Parts: sequence; structure tokens; C-alpha cells
Amino acid sequence: MKVLQAIVIENDIEVIKLLQQFEIENSVLFSILDIVEDCKNITKLINEKKPDVLFISRDEHVFDPKILNDLTVRKPKLLFASKDKCQAFEAFGFNAIDFLLKPLTTNSLIISIYKTIKYLEMETVFQDDVLGKIKTINALPQNFEYVSISSVDKIELLKMDDIIFCKADGKYTEFNTINASVIISSKNLGEYALSFNNNFFRIHHSYVVNIKYLVKIIKNNGLFCELKNGHILPVAKRRQEEFMKFINHQ
Repeated sequence: MKVLQAIVIENDIEVIKLLQQFEIENSVLFSILDIVEDCKNITKLINEKKPDVLFISRDEHVFDPKILNDLTVRKPKLLFASKDKCQAFEAFGFNAIDFLLKPLTTNSLIISIYKTIKYLEMETVFQDDVLGKIKTINALPQNFEYVSISSVDKIELLKMDDIIFCKADGKYTEFNTINASVIISSKNLGEYALSFNNNFFRIHHSYVVNIKYLVKIIKNNGLFCELKNGHILPVAKRRQEEFMKFINHQ
């Protein structure tokens, strides 16, 4: 588990002593990089120390989140503490991870620190997942020509240009082609998301169309695509704006 590294902005000696004692007793969870009395020069300090979190007392200090805009490092998460529970509203308005009501207790500190560590770990997992997907996309050939279609007993290679549209059918996918044939894949439509080239757009949960074969867009109590083979397919309401932008940039 990650050790949470903090800069403490506090001038209450009792709170400082409690945090320092907590650090000694929970060194595998919490580490204090520095303790300052106010927010003066805090931007410079954050850039130097690169903390995971700012522990900020709201009793004596006015915190302006704009001070974080000039950081050259990742913005730290925020934990606020105050004797006034009304300060919680403002704290969460600053996207604080948590608000602690003074007097602080060891138990409340543990809960907040665990919460912050878990948040950071989840953020890291999400970022790694996004980077992984980007690397996967970048590793794929840029000029897609074929898509492999897996059925129960064989794998077929189908030219992208021969596909008019694809239809989701439960855990299967139907490929409707220019020669009026329908090829069934044992994969679901979502598994082909990275295979399609830039001519394809998912207009609906159940349909991906090749706009090369788009004849016209029909506006009649919704949005519909009329394709070269005569099929008229609906565009989901939540995808309509994105679809029109896609069409206009082709």
C-alpha cells in the first residue's frame, strides 16, 4: 500500500503533535514532508516536495485553490480540518477528499488517510488502463483493410470496404456486406471496436455503420441512417450530436 506523503498547513501545536505522533505510529501509511503555518509560498513548496496531499487547517487560514494553478507537478489531493463543521461545505466545494472535524482523533485520521490512499490507487489504475489502451491503439496498423470474423468452426477475413453495417445480436455480431450476404461472428460487437477504421461509427448500441454507404440522414421523430442496401437504421438519441460532428468532419 502507498505511503501518503503530506504537507501540513497548520499552526495549532496540539494538532501538529498529534499528526507527528500519528506519523511515528503509522509510518507505513503516512509521512509528513513539511509543516508550515500558512499558505504563503505553498506553490513553490509543493513543486519542490511533490506531496500526495495537503492537510489544511481551515481555522486560521484562507485557502485559495487558484494557488494550485501554477504548479509544475501533479496537483496534490486536499484534506481539510476545522473546529467549524460548516467549513465542510466549502471544503468539498474545493473537491477535498475528506473533511475532519476538530478535535482530531486517531480513528478519524486513519479513515481519511485510507480514503485518500484508495482514491489515489484507483486513480493510478484508471490512468494505467487509459495508457494501456492508447498503447494498444498506437500499436495497431493505421490503415485497416480487413477484419477477422470468428465463427464456431472458422475464421474469415472480410474487407472493411465490403461491410455496409454491423448489427449486435446478443453475444453475436452480424456483418451485412455489399454482396447482400450476412456473416455471423461469435464475438460481440464491442470486441470489434478497435478493428474498425475511420469510416465506421457506432450509431446505436446495436449498430455500427460504414458511412461510405450512407445515402441520407432522415429526421423524423429522431435520426435515421438510410444505407445503400436499403436498410434504415436508428441513431441513438445520446449519439446524435457526436454522429453529426463525425459526419461533418469526414
